[in-house]
Amino acid sequence: MTSSSPASPTADASTSPYLRLRGVHKSYGDTPVLQSIDADIARGEFVTLLGPSGCGKSTLLRAIAGLTPMDAGDIEVAGETITHLPPQRRDIGMVFQHYALFPNMSVADNVAFGLKMRRVDAAERRERVEQALALVELDTHALKSPHQLSGGQRQRVALARALITRPRILLMDEPLSALDAKIRQHLREQLREIQRQLQLTTLFVTHDQEEAMMLSDRIFLMGEGHILQHGDAESLYTRPNSEAVVNFVGAYNRFDAEQASRLLGRDIEGQCFALRPEALYLVSEKSAPALPANPGPGCRGTIAARQLLGSIVRYRIECEGLSMNVDTLNRGVRSLMTRGSDVVVHADIDEARLL
Repeated sequence: MTSSSPASPTADASTSPYLRLRGVHKSYGDTPVLQSIDADIARGEFVTLLGPSGCGKSTLLRAIAGLTPMDAGDIEVAGETITHLPPQRRDIGMVFQHYALFPNMSVADNVAFGLKMRRVDAAERRERVEQALALVELDTHALKSPHQLSGGQRQRVALARALITRPRILLMDEPLSALDAKIRQHLREQLREIQRQLQLTTLFVTHDQEEAMMLSDRIFLMGEGHILQHGDAESLYTRPNSEAVVNFVGAYNRFDAEQASRLLGRDIEGQCFALRPEALYLVSEKSAPALPANPGPGCRGTIAARQLLGSIVRYRIECEGLSMNVDTLNRGVRSLMTRGSDVVVHADIDEARLL
């Protein structure tokens, strides 16, 4: 059984780092928020900083933008050290959770604001505003005021405003968290398409695992000011490297040595294992799925609870002294098992992860 190394993140070896962080540290009083962060990010890469509130995600983003001074460390972009440059000289665009649009300006004027501050001439401003609004599909809303737009449209205005200055890097701090699910889904797809089209190096902050997995080339999972693990969505989800990662990613079941011995059908001493809910298979009168190639011996139990999660049904199983979550596909009302139903649980031994 393997796990990812907790070593510092690096970009693909075939590309030199475009954004490089070395020893980034930040404390507030005696409380460290960022602790010696090292990271290499490739040009055009979409990286998500994922983690619970207070883990340092937004502070790291603000340090890169120059909005929060670091206590130690260096930041390089395209080989240039920007550690001591003021925010306006870093060529970095930032989109916040709250749109921060000027209510007394039109959509076009809000988007053009950064160019006006840079004294770009009026003709070029108009052309670039038209291009930016077309990119976010708001070209027919240029003369409207922000209050005439939906939340999703206002967030797209904020994105256009960040893109119009043609930044070297785009930073986004939970920009979709205030939107409802349907709009958020649409904007995720639109955002990723724009990022790919522009080949724009992007760092995106979220605490939403689904969002991170849908959007990212790589995910940096953060905890207590550290990058706990990094990699693509598949490696982070299927190969957690520590109990701290297991506690945050997915809904892993954790088993001590004695419990794992019973579930996996072999003697295990002094080791803990984790299994995803979908790596456990339920056999009952209503369900007899094909078992994995390397199944455990089976554990008889009963259904203690059931949660309907759309296309997934999550069952809580009490099984010979073990308590575990098992996820199955929702095949319809007739396939749903009720509380108290007798079942047998088989583990996919190949998916068990040593902690």
